[in-house]
Amino acid sequence: QVQLVESGGGLVQVGESLRLSCAASTRLAAMGWYRQAPGKQRELVARIISTGATNYAASVKGRFTISKDNAKNTVYLQMSSLKPEDTAVYYCNAAGSLYSAGNYWGQGTQVTVSS
Repeated sequence: QVQLVESGGGLVQVGESLRLSCAASTRLAAMGWYRQAPGKQRELVARIISTGATNYAASVKGRFTISKDNAKNTVYLQMSSLKPEDTAVYYCNAAGSLYSAGNYWGQGTQVTVSS
């Protein structure tokens, strides 16, 4: 069983930055971030695979950067120029591929962007 531990969520103001981290209990070829706002479905934010290839949702492209430290089995999401519509619970995901989610999910971390 893969364990995922997320950290880094919080309350920020519009335009500020925040970095999320997700540490996995084992090395995985693909990891990613999803988010779910109240009353909405969970949606892709970004994914990354072992080659370094990435896949971003259009709504975050150019503002968010996903990266991976293979030595630490950790994936990061650097979020910049945050907007109120970025407010959501962010979930780490592991396994899968560059374009599809895997079976493993973190517990979620709240990101709130206040105007």
